[in-house]
Amino acid sequence: MAKSKKLTKGQSRRIKANQAKKLRDKADAIHWQDDELEAPEDGIVISRFGQHADIEAKSGEIFRCNIRRGVSSLVCGDRVMFRQGKAQQQTVSGVIEAVHERDSTLSRPDVYDGLKPIAANISQIIIVTTVLPAFNPDIIDRYIVACEQTGIKPVILMNKADLIDEELSEIVEEQLDIYRDIGYQVLYASSETEEGIDELRTQLRDQISIFVGQSGVGKSTLVNTLMPELGLLTQDVSENSGLGQHTTTVARLYHFNDGGDLIDSPGIREFGLWHLTPAEVADGFIEFDDYLGTCKFRDCKHINDPGCALIAAVEEGKIYPERLASFQRIIESLDSNTLTSRFKHS
Repeated sequence: MAKSKKLTKGQSRRIKANQAKKLRDKADAIHWQDDELEAPEDGIVISRFGQHADIEAKSGEIFRCNIRRGVSSLVCGDRVMFRQGKAQQQTVSGVIEAVHERDSTLSRPDVYDGLKPIAANISQIIIVTTVLPAFNPDIIDRYIVACEQTGIKPVILMNKADLIDEELSEIVEEQLDIYRDIGYQVLYASSETEEGIDELRTQLRDQISIFVGQSGVGKSTLVNTLMPELGLLTQDVSENSGLGQHTTTVARLYHFNDGGDLIDSPGIREFGLWHLTPAEVADGFIEFDDYLGTCKFRDCKHINDPGCALIAAVEEGKIYPERLASFQRIIESLDSNTLTSRFKHS
């Protein structure tokens, strides 16, 4: 009996592209005449499923809609113009005809698709961290860089605060004080003891927020605590790997009873920055602003270059050495990552 050959990445991509085309063709097979549609109205994308999306109208009613071919990009949180069908065709209740301009877009780099939007119109990103898995400031810094690039406010949330014992507290507080001193907001929360949950609710009120962080930091558990009626699946951190497992599979927007929205999106273990130039990464370290462009050499790499303004600022106590070291590690990862070559760098 002949062994089946393993598909190459290129073959897999072509198969996925063909499947996507079939989905589009199937969606387009549902033709709506103008007299079969109601008047245009505004709505928000609650979730996206292939060539369809669930749209919430201002009335609060949700309609599963076909996406017109002319709509090139659509993600959770997008504000759209859609038209309800006077009669449901199959499972589709309407058509999305246009997407309003976004206030913000959170994207992540994709090897084949370039920058891939994750969610739209977010007003704040809650960077969830904890001591289990191990507290990792480098990953926080990567998320902060991504936030600064998109202009979305970052808020650092130390989750599972009940796990911070006296020994860990000194280490964690020393690092969190660095972020506070730079100007970032830091919150604490524990789903186990409900410590800080009320403060977190206040922070989320009247905002469109998204939780980001490594798998296992407790994002889904937090959502369950904040919205117990949802009953989202959660999984414990693996004792062997120390990593959690992804529990969210499709991005979806939820409403808080007290006001505000939360976009629950598939977890990202480590936010890739390999689509950024070194200069763009440096812009994500806001305390560097006064020193960038003042180095002795124009092409300073800020590693061990003579006359480096950032190194001098560290020596003078104006920049935290931990932050410069984190920046240097990110730049080193860009240089060593073969995926970087897929994006243009200056």
